[in-house]
Amino acid sequence: MSSSADHYIGIDVGTGSARACVIDSTGEIKALASQDIQLWKPTSYGGLHYEQSTTDIWKSICACVKRVVAEAKVDPSAIKGIGFDATCSLAVFTHDTDEPVSVTGPDFANDGDDRNVILWLDHRPLEEATSINNTNHNLLRYVGGTMSVEMEIPKVLWLKNNMPAELFDRCKFYDLADALTHMATGTETRSFCSTVCKQGFVPVGVDGSVKGWQEDFYHSIGLGDLVKDDYKRMGGVNGVSGSFLSAGELVGGLSEKAAQDLGLPPDIAVGSGVIDAYAGWIGTVGAKVKLSRDQLDETIPPNDVSQAFTRLASVAGTSTCHLAMSRNPIFVPGVWGPYRDVLMPEFWMAEGGQSATGELMKHMLETHPAYQETLKEATSAGKSIYDFLNGHLRLLAKARKVPSVPHLARHFFFYGDLWGNRSPVADPNMRGAVIGLSSDVSKDGMAILYYATMEFIALQTRQIVETMNKAGHSISSIFMSGSQCQNDVLVDLIATACDMPVLIPRYVNAAVVHGAAMLGAKAASAGPDGATEPLWNIMDRMSKPGGTVWSQADEAEKMLLAAKYEVFLDQCRTQQEYRKKIDEATGATLASN
Repeated sequence: MSSSADHYIGIDVGTGSARACVIDSTGEIKALASQDIQLWKPTSYGGLHYEQSTTDIWKSICACVKRVVAEAKVDPSAIKGIGFDATCSLAVFTHDTDEPVSVTGPDFANDGDDRNVILWLDHRPLEEATSINNTNHNLLRYVGGTMSVEMEIPKVLWLKNNMPAELFDRCKFYDLADALTHMATGTETRSFCSTVCKQGFVPVGVDGSVKGWQEDFYHSIGLGDLVKDDYKRMGGVNGVSGSFLSAGELVGGLSEKAAQDLGLPPDIAVGSGVIDAYAGWIGTVGAKVKLSRDQLDETIPPNDVSQAFTRLASVAGTSTCHLAMSRNPIFVPGVWGPYRDVLMPEFWMAEGGQSATGELMKHMLETHPAYQETLKEATSAGKSIYDFLNGHLRLLAKARKVPSVPHLARHFFFYGDLWGNRSPVADPNMRGAVIGLSSDVSKDGMAILYYATMEFIALQTRQIVETMNKAGHSISSIFMSGSQCQNDVLVDLIATACDMPVLIPRYVNAAVVHGAAMLGAKAASAGPDGATEPLWNIMDRMSKPGGTVWSQADEAEKMLLAAKYEVFLDQCRTQQEYRKKIDEATGATLASN
């Protein structure tokens, strides 16, 4: 029998799949579904470019939504709100016909796949990012001092430099989350989350900003043509020729076409979207907590929003994003932000991150000679490769008669910025380094390399937290979500390295899409004047209790990890010194190669 009580849909578009969930008015997830989305790596650029298609993504979204509505046994008329989140990828459409524009060079012909999305991890605009940062424009203060190659303005500039001029002149640009709310409603509304965090928008009133978009910046980097018509191709000027909203504020009603695609009634409230990591913040940090070794306590009084200032959201999947809120702007070297209004009006967000964490562990294992044989053992035991190796490490520690697992790698020092450093060094040229490499290619050797990789992730998390707190944040707990939450060795390492509790949500693998559904609930709360319920109130009401992980390490392990942190910092610093020394010897022309 179908339920007619109010429900809300969350839609999350990650790097490899689209997901949807249905929640009820208490925030309980009633159904969850996912479907893979396509990823193209054009051979014309050596497989180093990463592209997707909003057409393909929308098809996967529609399949997921139809499935969760059916599985939840909810009457479609009971769906009152929809929220979206997505990776911070660049989506390109024609401004005159609203059709996908191919981003595949060198000819940019659409082969029928509508490959109009440059994925966040596509590093094609390295030269463009460098030229942007060389301007030393004041707005760079609000992205950690340098604009990352993962942001969208360098990608737009790459298209300008490589695309036929007449085609580029027809392009309009969206962050992927904004592209999805556009496809859902037909509006051109943009989110502060997308534009402030990834497109160089500085909210009106911040540092003298008048229109949000910085005209002199666009002219200085070679994108002056986007200034025309009040920045129409970037969404316009807020309140003049465009509309910009904080997370979950009402964008509009679901259009007839989108409703038909999704199998839902038209006019359902659609909330302003967010970048996926920010949905993870929404889905985790609102939990009512008591920091004891017991389960999180649901009985304490409702949280005040100021409690969020001590909580770092760590959204850990392929990469890891670290998000913190503050009442006032805090500038942190190498940490993106501070960003005003992106989640809640007048509050500021900072975003640290690690470019590869889940991907790093996967890469280090899959490239090891012992991987295939060990994977067969893990599969035979009915375990994931990670659980299997965690168990093997414990057995190995006993066999080698060392005090604990960390002692297995006491003289093995791994530095893992294989894909560059996002925070706090903010240097895409950083790379990996190993001290203590031996000829061991056995399962035991792979297990120790795997442990050292987790150790690196934990130590770099400490480096980011310390950098943020030194600048003025007051982080004292980590609210973690994503697949890495299920790795007990990694979570304990993070708790030990950072000397603070790690809180795991009830919906370990669905915190992000759960946060997106809360955006739908916020949109549905809009009154006749468009005003919506405060996001924190919704988070407080709909967030669920989870568990708290305190460090299990004894004093000897803590001292070992503290010593290895000093080595980690040394590896980070000396790599930069070595590269500078060589660059000076070989000349600047080779420095970036």
